[in-house]
Amino acid sequence: MKFKFLEKLSQDISELLNDKEEYNVIIEVGQKQNKKTFTAHSTVLRYRSFYFGKELTNTVPSEDNNNKIITKPNISAQIFEIILKYIYGGIIDTEKMDTRTMFDLMIVANELEFWELSEELEVHLIESKASWLRTHFTFVYHSIFKHNKFQSLEAFCNDIIVKHPSIIFESAEFTSLHESALVSILKRDDLQMKESEIWDYLIKWGAAQNLNLPKKLEEWSAENFITLKATLQQCLPLIRYFHIPNSDVMCKIEPYKKILDKQLWNDLKKHLILPFRPIKSTILPPRLVLKQELPARVVESFSTIINEEHASMISSWIDEQTTSYSLKNNPYKFQLILRGSKDGFAPRTFWDICDGHSNTIVITKVNGTDEIIGGFNPLAWDKTKEKWMGTNKSFIFSFSDGNVKNSILSRVKKENGALWYPYNKDKDKYGPRFGWDDFMMRSDVSNFTQQKQNKCVNSYFFYKKPIRTTDEGFSIIDYEVFKVVKKSI
Repeated sequence: MKFKFLEKLSQDISELLNDKEEYNVIIEVGQKQNKKTFTAHSTVLRYRSFYFGKELTNTVPSEDNNNKIITKPNISAQIFEIILKYIYGGIIDTEKMDTRTMFDLMIVANELEFWELSEELEVHLIESKASWLRTHFTFVYHSIFKHNKFQSLEAFCNDIIVKHPSIIFESAEFTSLHESALVSILKRDDLQMKESEIWDYLIKWGAAQNLNLPKKLEEWSAENFITLKATLQQCLPLIRYFHIPNSDVMCKIEPYKKILDKQLWNDLKKHLILPFRPIKSTILPPRLVLKQELPARVVESFSTIINEEHASMISSWIDEQTTSYSLKNNPYKFQLILRGSKDGFAPRTFWDICDGHSNTIVITKVNGTDEIIGGFNPLAWDKTKEKWMGTNKSFIFSFSDGNVKNSILSRVKKENGALWYPYNKDKDKYGPRFGWDDFMMRSDVSNFTQQKQNKCVNSYFFYKKPIRTTDEGFSIIDYEVFKVVKKSI
């Protein structure tokens, strides 16, 4: 009979992390102010990680103390600390881990070749965090194809795209889509789009990869067509040319015939005139467009706090219009980045998820009232910065009882104090902060809903007009952050 004391073994080996005498490896992670140093033992790293085994083999010991130094600037200290505990103890606890951290952990685990951990997290995200994956679909999709390793997530995302292709094809980030992602979509027989529309988007994507191409097609040279053909070489064979209506072939395909193989274009013309005559080119089967079979799509509201009327008014403020846009002529759409009730109410979550996003609207619903308070930031949120940010385009606002007719707008007065990006150590307390206390989200217990520390106190130094009748702090029921993007014409 065998007695296994694996839990005790895990605990004992984990204690090595606290050993500051016998370590011989130093691992530096993060960048600039967020840089952090960890110590480790080469023996543990070699036997637990093939990746670190290779790193150690290729690293020369320091002349000062004979330690080997490994730098990983693109991995955060928070994620690497979890990885290091996994290396030593073999345990990952996701119970209290927010979903974005879990996703980032999966990416890093894959990068460091911890395949078992990466695959377990991938399955867990699909089975338990599908709602978050859908909410942050564009971010997730771009991330997994940047690494091109997550086959289950790829299938999960593509199953959504083939039924609702607009989620990717009409997104602002479509032209930055990784080539392998586009190829994986085009390979699907069940992509619910007309083939001529697919062609239009393919040309749009290809042109966006070559910004030096002339805007007017009649100005293109032979070299321009060769450039586009080279860019689309993996995608062109996946178009179902022989199932495109004749009129679309002449209007859409013919202007770009130079990017097609001559045999294909000749066969396509022949097929238009004599569709039943044999040709040399391969005819791919038509896509399975399931018009009747598709269930009615449930259209969810884009927000749990505001409606389209609120969004139209906020959009008019962004463009500094004297009257509000109507629901029909609002030029912007609001793309959800973060929702507290789904992603969590910790301040650090805000900085992790919104990092890099510009032109954003922060919306809060005050607890105990119908009051809505928000702010617009045209600049990119940057979790690495620790300073005042200047802009004359920022503003804060309120709907005192949730009604658009009772709105108050307050534009920035002193642009150098428009926004405050807190010190890194304070990002566990402070979320978005407009002005000083003009509109600030704060929590000492890492939950904006638990304390009345959120504030909206206008100071004459920053904003012109008070938007709240009381200086008291408040807690929130929920909050959302949207990226404001131009609608496709």
